Amino acid sequence: MPETSRRGLLFGTAAVSAGAFLTACTSNEPKEKAAAQTDVPAADDKPGKPVTIGFAGPQADHGWLNAINVNAKSRAEKYSEVTLEITEGSNDTAAQIGQVKTLINKKVDVLVILPADGKALTQVGLEAMKAGIPVVNLDRIFASPQAYRCWVGGDNYGMGLNAGHYIGEQLKGKSNAKVVELAGIDNLELTKQRSQGFADALKNYSNIKLVARQAAEFTVESGQAKMAQLLQAQKQFDALWNHDDDQGVGALRAIEQAGRDEFIMVGGAGAKSAMDAIKAGDSVLKATVLYPPTMAASAIDLARALGQGKGVSGLAEMEIPTSLTLYSAVVTKDNIDQYLPTGFS
Repeated sequence: MPETSRRGLLFGTAAVSAGAFLTACTSNEPKEKAAAQTDVPAADDKPGKPVTIGFAGPQADHGWLNAINVNAKSRAEKYSEVTLEITEGSNDTAAQIGQVKTLINKKVDVLVILPADGKALTQVGLEAMKAGIPVVNLDRIFASPQAYRCWVGGDNYGMGLNAGHYIGEQLKGKSNAKVVELAGIDNLELTKQRSQGFADALKNYSNIKLVARQAAEFTVESGQAKMAQLLQAQKQFDALWNHDDDQGVGALRAIEQAGRDEFIMVGGAGAKSAMDAIKAGDSVLKATVLYPPTMAASAIDLARALGQGKGVSGLAEMEIPTSLTLYSAVVTKDNIDQYLPTGFS
């Protein structure tokens, strides 16, 4: 690929998109010319040129992380021309950096990286980009936008916001409603974002007060222990928001052991166990707010499009976007069948 073309692929999207936008909005040009601006290659299911995608993620020690790997592998298998070079996941930063360097040395066409630590892996992302290998940064974002061509991930703030609005609407007619929050790991930015979104949503409901908050650790054991503490401290409340469905398994155990059922519970992430409980309708769990692991499949789609020099089907731009934030839908008994296939174990 000529150097000017490669630079356009990696760094030139703003100029290309702005040019396309200006052309499309010039009303005095012939319609045939204006229409031609959207006649660009778009990613589709038809086989294109062969693409080797390197995939590096953290250790699958959590249901959601395992689902990330499953989604990436199954999506790559959908395309006959895609070869997926996948590393053994690691939570050790140095080990993951070494794995990415190996993929760079193999000269893969595109890299998809879900870093164990976004800041710590920024340098190796920069190294890949400088080597002419576009990087799709998955979920945990690098410290510099120069370290990736495209970022795709979930909306942690949106999770909290939508959980808060759902609870607010359920308790709208109740005076002096009390809400408790079972958060994730407090020193993680994602936990802070989820809590901030939740707090901002509750500001819209003057009848609701957050009376207690406890941080767990995204595990079944921590969810059970911390929920037991919340139940002991709060003799009555109306709603619970739990940040993570894995720790929610433990939270539900503690709730059942305490014999409490006076409140509704909203989970987070979209585990199959949570969806099954919502569908059964026999527990306090009434909804879960998605943080879709399908983002890994989307990352493979974007990497394939990058490797083949295509845009995104359904968009007029010649290049893929620089970022894609997924929506945190609220899954309830009313729409459970639509989302159940995305539930992860």
